[in-house]
Amino acid sequence: MGFFTDVVALARFQFALTVIFHFLFVPLSIGLGLFVALAESRYYKTQDARDKAASVFWAKIFTTTFIIGVASGITMEFSFGTNWANYSRFVGDIFGAPLAAEALLAFFLESIFLGVVLFGRSRVSKKAYLVACWLTWFGSALSALWILIANSWMQTPAGYQVLPDNSKAELTDFWAAALNPSTLARYLHTVDSLMILGSFCVMAVGAWYLLKKRDQDHGQNFLAMGLKVAIVTVILMLPFAHLQAVVVAEQQPAKLAAMEGHWQDGPVDMMLVGWVDEAKQQTNGISVPGAASFMGSGNFDTVYPGLNTVANGPVDFLAYDGVKALSYQGGTPPVSITFQSYHLMVCLYALLIVWLVLASRALTAAKRGKYSKGVFTLLVFGPIIPFLAIQSGWMVAEVGRQPWVVYDLLLTIDSISPVVSAPEILITIALFLVFYTILLAAWLRVVLKMIRTGPVLESAEGAGSVAGAAAGAAGSC
Repeated sequence: MGFFTDVVALARFQFALTVIFHFLFVPLSIGLGLFVALAESRYYKTQDARDKAASVFWAKIFTTTFIIGVASGITMEFSFGTNWANYSRFVGDIFGAPLAAEALLAFFLESIFLGVVLFGRSRVSKKAYLVACWLTWFGSALSALWILIANSWMQTPAGYQVLPDNSKAELTDFWAAALNPSTLARYLHTVDSLMILGSFCVMAVGAWYLLKKRDQDHGQNFLAMGLKVAIVTVILMLPFAHLQAVVVAEQQPAKLAAMEGHWQDGPVDMMLVGWVDEAKQQTNGISVPGAASFMGSGNFDTVYPGLNTVANGPVDFLAYDGVKALSYQGGTPPVSITFQSYHLMVCLYALLIVWLVLASRALTAAKRGKYSKGVFTLLVFGPIIPFLAIQSGWMVAEVGRQPWVVYDLLLTIDSISPVVSAPEILITIALFLVFYTILLAAWLRVVLKMIRTGPVLESAEGAGSVAGAAAGAAGSC
């Protein structure tokens, strides 16, 4: 069956398209929300008009990105009922709970305090305004928690039972489902990556001002502020990534095997560089023997099932403690895509460290009045690195879960809507591409104009300007 007539493949492509586009703006809004709060905290402490201008500047960019993020997320909600109706029927009682909590407990919180940020600077006390900035960011982080709870349940389902007639899964323990085995690790790993992206964006804006030799104070302040957050979050990524690796090793044997191209049962090598030959069922390259087993269990000799074993399932395997046994029904993800996406993500993390060194040296040179156009240019394009790393990570998480939409419980092929047709999905894909192109162009136009204008040092600049920017962004869309 060709791609253009395969309903499942088209539905997956459509959802991947919406997620990738949506997840351009969500990481930016959550990551930049932190810098709105940090900039306002600086202004609260110094009462310097330049710091106020910086706070307003980042609030404008955050608000514009938030608006586009909301708009781009609507299509995903509809697709659950259109393309994935069987999925919604089977797990709707469980999957709907965190989505409802996200709307009621997080999105409303974020929106309410964002309203204070937009319109309340002259109407509330300085302390209340500062608290509103922090609560806006907290609301966005809380919103991410509920979404990641839903996604984590699909990766490591818990707190449910399947009805005797296999018609649906029912929630039996809300907290077991919410705090399923991968929730904490996935949340820490993901949110930290969003902070890294936000910090690299702030550094990029600062580097651009220094490159253009304008707004020198703001350029140095933005570069310094972004660098500080980037150093902390990039370092924190190491333990957070390790937690995620442990969960995959314990809960998702097929994904672990695909990530490292592990074909035969035994200790899992860590591939430093290589490629997968699926036809010959072998992985070629340079590896560290048993290192992936060590990452997952603390023991280089821990045996994990290979792709040949999990493909045929069902298979029982032992966690590293030799006691806890899990059963996997079988099936392997697309190995090459999972393998290359995972190793691309790791390579991009190494690049993040290189960029931090460049940013540190560039900031030191700028303070001494020295400028390197080449380094500043590299820093301007720095946000591409964490963005690609985030997308690669999600590719590993979602493609590595196949052929299951709910891991080891519900197959992707069984989740598709029974009445949707390939031509209908193709039409929606075309419409989405047009819609997303317009949204992206509008966002770029507004945000790039804000960056070119820069922080405006005016006494009248305040809440009204932030609200005006939001209205302008909505009008452009």
